[in-house]
Parts: sequence; C-alpha cells; structure tokens
Amino acid sequence: MARFSVPNMSCGHCTASIEDKILDADEGADVTCDLESRTVEVDSILDEAALVAAIKAAGFEATAA
Repeated sequence: MARFSVPNMSCGHCTASIEDKILDADEGADVTCDLESRTVEVDSILDEAALVAAIKAAGFEATAA
C-alpha cells in the first residue's frame, strides 16, 4: 500500500477527481482519501511514480507520506 500527502485536496470534488484518475490507470485499485489529514492511500498494482502521475493528472501535487 502506498500513502501520499496531497496538501491541496480540500473537498469531496477533489477526492473524486483523484479517485477517478487512479482508477482510470488501475481499475482494481483500492483508493482511500482522508480530507482531514489530506492523504491518499492506494493499494494498487501500479508503482509509486505511476500513482503520483495519476494524482498529478487530477490536478494535484503529491508526495510520499
């Protein structure tokens, strides 16, 4: 499981966008977004770089947490 800090994630629309982009890249991924801690946890076959790229494609910067 990978965990990312996404500091600009602030609402349900943000989380939905991130989840959609990750699921576009790996439809079997399990994605959990936590608005309070502004983190995203992902269980996926994709590596960390691909997951960061998917989060960036949703319009957000992400770093490993």
